[in-house]
Order: sequence, then C-alpha cells, then structure tokens
Amino acid sequence: MFDLRPDDEQQLIIDTVRQFASEQLRPRAREVDESGKLPPDLLDQAHELGLVANALPAALGGGGERSALTSVLVAEELAWGDLALAIAILSPSLTALPLLDSGTDAQRGAHLPALVGTSFTPGALALLEPRFDADPLRPRTRALRDGDGWVLEGRKCLVPWIEGLQLVLVSADVDGRAELLALQPGAPGLGVEPARYMGLRGLPLVELSLDGVRVAADARLGGDAGCELADVVARGQVGAAALACGAARAAFELSRDYARERETFGAPIATRQSIAFMIADMATEIDGLRLLVWEAAWRLDRGLDARRQAALAFSQARRVGLQVADGAVQVYGGHGYVREYLPELLLRNLSGLGSFGAMTLL
Repeated sequence: MFDLRPDDEQQLIIDTVRQFASEQLRPRAREVDESGKLPPDLLDQAHELGLVANALPAALGGGGERSALTSVLVAEELAWGDLALAIAILSPSLTALPLLDSGTDAQRGAHLPALVGTSFTPGALALLEPRFDADPLRPRTRALRDGDGWVLEGRKCLVPWIEGLQLVLVSADVDGRAELLALQPGAPGLGVEPARYMGLRGLPLVELSLDGVRVAADARLGGDAGCELADVVARGQVGAAALACGAARAAFELSRDYARERETFGAPIATRQSIAFMIADMATEIDGLRLLVWEAAWRLDRGLDARRQAALAFSQARRVGLQVADGAVQVYGGHGYVREYLPELLLRNLSGLGSFGAMTLL
C-alpha cells in the first residue's frame, strides 16, 4: 500500500516549483512556442532550483536525494506551466539518470559533474526511430564491433537538441540486445537535421543520421555488462505520464475558470449541463491518471518491477491528455481556436507528447 500524502519536504518542493511555473513558465509559454527558442535565462533559473541535480550523488556534486515520486510531482508542476519548457528543464536527466543507474564509475565521473555545474547543461536521449513500427526496445540502429570500438549505423528522431549539449545517449542493437552508447554531438558521420512539429514548438527537436559513426569501446553504457534498456523506457513512460498529467491539469483549470466567467443568456456556461459534465469528466480522468503515475513511481522507489504500471500510466496519459485538451478547446468555443488563448497550445503540445514515450526519466 502506498501513501498518497506528500511529506513535508515534498510539499515544500511542490510549492516552490508551482510558484516558479506560475511566475516564470506560464507567462512565457506563448513566447517560446511562437519563437521556437528556449530562453537561456529561464533554464539557468530552473537549474538553480536543483531539480535534476538533487537526484545525483553528493560525491558528484548532487543532493543525493533521488526519488521517483518526488520527480513526478516536480514534472507535473513544471508541465502545468508549459510542457515544452518542462521537458527542456528536465533534459539533463536524459543522460544523467541512465549514467547513474547503469554507467561505470569512469563514465559517471567523466559526464555527471558537468550536469551539476554552475550553469544549465542539457542532455539528450535518442530512442525513437522514423518508422511506423518503431519500438524503443527493438532498435534497427546497429552498433557493430570494429577493433577496439563501435560503429553506429541508423536513424533517430524526436531527439531534444538544446544549445550547450555535450553528450547524447543513443539506443542501438548490440549483439542482439538493445543498449545505450554515449556519443559526442560533433562526432564524424553524425548528421543533425532540425525538425518542426505541430506541437512542442518551443523545444528544439532533431533527426539524427548515423552513417559510420565511430565511438570508443568505453562508449557502451555499463561497459561489457551493458545496460537494461527496458528499465530506462519504463522510467521514461512514467515521466511522460507525469508531464501529461500536469499539462492536462492546466487545460482543466483553464476550462473550469472560463466556464465560470463566460456567460450566455444571462448565466455562466458552467451551469449548462453538457459543459458541467465535461469539466467533471476532465477532473475524474486526471485524478485517475495521477494515481497510476504515483503507483508506478512508488514501485520504482522500492526497487520493484514497475514496467506494467509504467506502460498503463503512459497509455492512459496519451488518451487523457488529448481528451482533456480537446475538451478545453470545446469549452472555449471559438476562442479555443484562437492563439491568444492557451487551449490550442495545450492541445498541440499534448498531441506530440504521446509520440515520445521515454522522453523524460525519473
């Protein structure tokens, strides 16, 4: 049985991140979406909160307080402010946490200190491939042995590529097993093509082409033992579901408040049965999704197998996120289609989040 009440420290973190999201992220969400550029000052402010660094060992400069449950609470609050900015802020975890879980001591020592330094340093994880039957656990990208190193061949898509990136972890088939290899952004043979999508326009996303990219033997995460990619994917699914929960909550709250204020025929539209039922359904679905996310995170914190719970949370997140965001557009009526209002932005962003799956780690 898991306790649904945040402890005092978690509540303090929630309040701090909620204030940051309200004062810094939400007011700049539209600007970021329109410009397609991340504000460096905002990323540095978020870095100062230590949202990723707190999960890393104290010996490497972190806070040594890793908790998947705390992380999903943080992710929800950030995504309530803006989904694209939330993913960018949490991007260091894309490299930091797989290194922490599966990296060798040498790999951790070489790459983790930069992520807890004085300035924001992003991370990137390349799991998805541009094909209709893409499966992160069965990559077609291959890592072929070549003397004392590896040669990478393949394609990746939907990869966050934020300025200042120093390391990207690429999934590949290593002797019939899906694993991760560390790659420097400027490696010879690595092609980087910017991509623009309907949603998450403020987050720089790219497609990677790996044509004979050669990396050293120690680029294999975990050394000769390798890593368990299924655990990385499960944590990513829980993180993505938490983000969807936050963005959906934003759409619900906007709908609720608008319905109370907007009047037709002398009464708020919230008094119309069809609107009231739609908003009630939004709240119910979001609460159900949150419980799935919390259960999966609780199991992760106790070292239990959470793959089933992670898959269920992510599957529910894809449905609930779209349902709630679409409902918000309907509640706003004609205004829901206007860029001056947030529902259309939330609908586009939540449409894109379902494609990522293992975007954010815990």
